[in-house]
Amino acid sequence: MLLFQNGVLEYVYPAFFKALSHPDHVGVALSICMAGYVLGGSSYFQALVFGGAWAGLIYYCCHDIYQGYMARRLSTDMVDIQANYVDNPDNGFWVAEAEVNGQAKVVGIMAVKGKRQEEDAEQERHDEWNGRIMGGALEVDHNAGDGSYGELLHMVVSFSCCCRNLGSQFTQKALDFCKERAYTRLILDISSPQTAAISLYQKSGFVQTTSHSNTHAIRWVSKLAGINVMRMEKII
Repeated sequence: MLLFQNGVLEYVYPAFFKALSHPDHVGVALSICMAGYVLGGSSYFQALVFGGAWAGLIYYCCHDIYQGYMARRLSTDMVDIQANYVDNPDNGFWVAEAEVNGQAKVVGIMAVKGKRQEEDAEQERHDEWNGRIMGGALEVDHNAGDGSYGELLHMVVSFSCCCRNLGSQFTQKALDFCKERAYTRLILDISSPQTAAISLYQKSGFVQTTSHSNTHAIRWVSKLAGINVMRMEKII
């Protein structure tokens, strides 16, 4: 699961730099630095310390959101991939391997979970990020014409393979899987700092339908991190 952990936490720094450069946060940083300068008796060092403390708080908020998401996934559906995905015909889990330095290594993973009905989608929409107990999706008939759909989860691609179109191949595999099971659409939730992944999904025909800033973290942590979670979907 090291690839999954690294794949989630690699977005902490992009989220941190994006949050730190927000105009509101820049204004607060300048004010805090000025306060440190004044309270320290015209001390530039004190100004830097105060500014560093503000930057550290922003980083903590961003890290807490991604760390919390990763911890929940590793303690829920990812704790038993065999039972939750491999042994369930309505779900799928894929692993990509490549030769790295003469050895076969896992360079990508992806999961698709079959779901049914809009109320299940709405119930689960925030679960990936805000820590609610995951709602159990109903078993879906492979030939169902009842609005059953798939949810794309946990796509992680090693940085060394980002230029090999592995993300595009995974996405197409997920769409083909949904077609085989007569799912009407494929949905996913993605955080705003994941700009490369968002671009990939848009090129594959996904469109954004909703967005929210609710995460598992307390409100002020979510607000300081400034991370939006977007729902995207593609009709099949």
